[in-house]
Amino acid sequence: MMHWLNWKSFLVIVAIGIVIGTLFFTQHIAEKIALEEKQKVLLWVDAQKTLLNSTDSLSLNLAAKISAENDDIPIIETNEKDSLTKNYLNLDSFAVAQNPQYLQEKLVEFKQLHAPLELVLSDSPYIANKYYYGESMLQKEARYYPIIQLLVVAIFILVLALAQRQQFKSTQNQLWAGLAKETAHQLGTPITSLKGWLEVLQTEPANAATTPEIEKDINRLQLISERFGKIGSTPQLEEVDLLAQLNLMVDYIRKRASNKVLFSVETSVDGYVPAMVSPPLFDWVIENLLKNALDAMNGKGTILLAIKEDSSNIFIDVTDTGKGIPKNLIAKVFKPGFTTKKRGWGLGLTLTKRIVEQYHGGQIFIKWSEVDKGTCFRIILPKGAQS
Repeated sequence: MMHWLNWKSFLVIVAIGIVIGTLFFTQHIAEKIALEEKQKVLLWVDAQKTLLNSTDSLSLNLAAKISAENDDIPIIETNEKDSLTKNYLNLDSFAVAQNPQYLQEKLVEFKQLHAPLELVLSDSPYIANKYYYGESMLQKEARYYPIIQLLVVAIFILVLALAQRQQFKSTQNQLWAGLAKETAHQLGTPITSLKGWLEVLQTEPANAATTPEIEKDINRLQLISERFGKIGSTPQLEEVDLLAQLNLMVDYIRKRASNKVLFSVETSVDGYVPAMVSPPLFDWVIENLLKNALDAMNGKGTILLAIKEDSSNIFIDVTDTGKGIPKNLIAKVFKPGFTTKKRGWGLGLTLTKRIVEQYHGGQIFIKWSEVDKGTCFRIILPKGAQS
């Protein structure tokens, strides 16, 4: 994978290098064209002077030919006071006729591009024509082509990056699904075996005190296996009372937490709170958030679950009074492998995000967090059935 990424980066750098090289080369060509066009305009002005002053037929013919050859460089003539004389060359005659300000606007544009070329008609009194000129179509194309090329390559690179990202995400999803299915499959055999041994143990009266605890652990393993099995496939959502579901998970975690930790569930919704969820997977989400909160509080503090709703969404805030998350780590908490614990794979919150967003069509994010004050995770679930 890294080898492919290195080659991809190399190809992108080469593409950018080619575009930049092309940009500099075409700018060089544009400058050469601009110099040649200046020479052409100088010749054209000299030709106008010859046409005005010469009587030699050969010179007049040559001057007329030079004048006629300029069919692409736009030129505007003004007098010595820079007032328009209404004489122009290679401009849109229709635009000139329709818009009285057209020539004046073009004159302002040409003044910004080049200094005028002057043809003195009389020294005393001083009479002269000034010629302002613009860029030919060829020069404009040479100037703007590399910019267009750069935009095209940029779009190409963006599309390539998006396609690669989508492919990586698809591969990651397949890996998650495969890993989850394999985990559920691997757990299935020992759980079945343990159930068999439990039945054997339950036949002996002497084991009456221990077998219920063993059964609880087996049921817990079976629940974990069921959760991984649902991660590896599309779970079926069903309508449940979300408030009752949350209370069940809070009761479950409360029994396994320190008595110095206070749990509270608050809601602004009266009675039944319907939501479309997969109960085993959604329980896993709340369990992960509650366990993270417990880990952050070092055995004492308060955990509050608050439920709110609007016309289209249900909001669940899980707030603790733990050590909080530094700002520079907030963006990393849902990434695979990220953990602040000495033990663990750093997959709990990653799975939580996947369950909420991909299987329930919702959102989960850190609403706020402050070091030494606590953290609030927010879950947003859409109302109504999910497809």
